[in-house]
Amino acid sequence: MKLEHIQIQTNDIQKTSAFYKDILDLPIIENNSKSVSIQAGNSILKFVDNPQFQSIYHFAFNIPENKLDEAIDWCKNKVDLIFIEDEKLITNFESWKANAVYFYDNNGNLLEFIARHDLNNAQTTAFSSKSILNISEIGIVNENPLELGNLLKTKHGLEFFSKNANSELFSAVGDDEGLLIIVQPNRNWYPTQTPSESNPTEVKIENKGSEIELKF
Repeated sequence: MKLEHIQIQTNDIQKTSAFYKDILDLPIIENNSKSVSIQAGNSILKFVDNPQFQSIYHFAFNIPENKLDEAIDWCKNKVDLIFIEDEKLITNFESWKANAVYFYDNNGNLLEFIARHDLNNAQTTAFSSKSILNISEIGIVNENPLELGNLLKTKHGLEFFSKNANSELFSAVGDDEGLLIIVQPNRNWYPTQTPSESNPTEVKIENKGSEIELKF
């Protein structure tokens, strides 16, 4: 499953555009007073202006499975990476066969670089913004994560992530290429103490040759 296009909100289009262009060095493909669209590997991340918006999102980018250490070095002069317990930066998701690091964008959104070791995507070139492969996760907040997952399965032919212990509290739909991370409201976004909130989110997915558009 591929997350081709994600649309979320920001209360400051100019600062958001500057962060992704100047800090993360990602190409801006469309920019005006109402929205900015950013090319993130094979995905497009679109922010829509909403001056009243005061919440945050969580999303992740897939990077080459052998490049997490280089990604950390690349980030150090750009963003403040979030420490996990014992002053560690890297989270090991053993059952997912993945490692990740976290940081914030200018909006306070929780961003993640994740290296998934079951993907055959190792690279030999030095890590740069061009190493960002795609949007790999978007957080969706819903009162009934398992119920929503089953609805997406029935209506759109999507599947629960086989590596995740899906439950009524936390479910994941998709695969290593792209995941909808579905959590209940007020569940803290790992590894922070920031509670999740349901925010307007639009997602365009490619799954088994079919295009699917979802609004949450």
